[in-house]
Amino acid sequence: MKLDLENLGKMMEGEMHLAEITCAFSSGLNVLLGPTGAGKTSLLRLLAGLDRPTTGKIALDGKDVTALGVKKRSVAMVYQQFVNYPSLTVYENIASPLRQGGGRLAASEIDNRVREAAKLLHIEPFLQRLPNELSGGQQQRTAIARAIVKGADLLLLDEPLVNLDYKLREELRVELRSLFARRDTIVVYATTEPSEALLLGGHCVVLDKGRALQSGPTLQVFHHPATTRVGELFSDPPMNLLDATIEQGQVRLTADLAFALPAHMRDLQPGRYRIGVRPNHVSLQTAGADGVAIDANVDLAEISGSETYLHLRHQQLTFIAQVKGVHSFALGAPARVWLDRARIFAFDAENRLVGAPAVGG
Repeated sequence: MKLDLENLGKMMEGEMHLAEITCAFSSGLNVLLGPTGAGKTSLLRLLAGLDRPTTGKIALDGKDVTALGVKKRSVAMVYQQFVNYPSLTVYENIASPLRQGGGRLAASEIDNRVREAAKLLHIEPFLQRLPNELSGGQQQRTAIARAIVKGADLLLLDEPLVNLDYKLREELRVELRSLFARRDTIVVYATTEPSEALLLGGHCVVLDKGRALQSGPTLQVFHHPATTRVGELFSDPPMNLLDATIEQGQVRLTADLAFALPAHMRDLQPGRYRIGVRPNHVSLQTAGADGVAIDANVDLAEISGSETYLHLRHQQLTFIAQVKGVHSFALGAPARVWLDRARIFAFDAENRLVGAPAVGG
């Protein structure tokens, strides 16, 4: 099964929400990755048939469905909020799509489908409870079960875990990846989090300001971001981008900071470039033969759980290091960090990728 989008655009009150979206979604897991305001929800609403595009075409297995409303599409959607019917039990919430639309399903078939979905989402013990008697995670599991029980061709999830606490998010991400891998459905999952996109895998479309910047297998997009903007969006914290010059077999970042070209950049011509470095590839420990020492000063040290984000400055360079452990630095304190040159990316003057690490980024 395949869903094709061709030059899809959406204008609302004279404002562009989506522009020239051309991409394809196949059976299995597809991730929409982008920041708040990128157009993810607007695109999901077009796919669902809740809104009509201003321009372009949506085709399902070659059939034009652009003008079809939500009731004429085989689609189910899960939102950020825990959307359940408050007066119905969990069982009846899950069964509700099967009782709508004048269907002729036998009671035994409905019961089988409800219990199968509840088992998949681990909410079997709560089938006779009301939604307000459930935790947030159980309520969202109920909403997801109600969506999948329909057996729709298209399942849309709009940041479904964003309102859950960290532990619940981690649990459900793993479960959902396994669940979607077993279903012959086009699943489109919207998220702002690069780590969630990587965990889910599948196919990824990176959105920003209403435009699709890059699409492809998730790991391929992560390891080969087509532009600096994709590199920034597919990294948390965002990828460090440093102005550099390649000359005489070296990458020069400042007057006193240069290092030998890594193997994956040796074919680049001399000139001006932007070097991309993910924060987790800047460390407080030497990176061995590929380590480049940088003596910097700390502008800010942010402690987050078991990691510390160091905001660093070396002359005109500013960058972030994501280091393991809890580290305390005074404002302006010196810190020697190491850049792993084997993990750097190179972008040209038009911000296009021209050099990527041979083994992952």
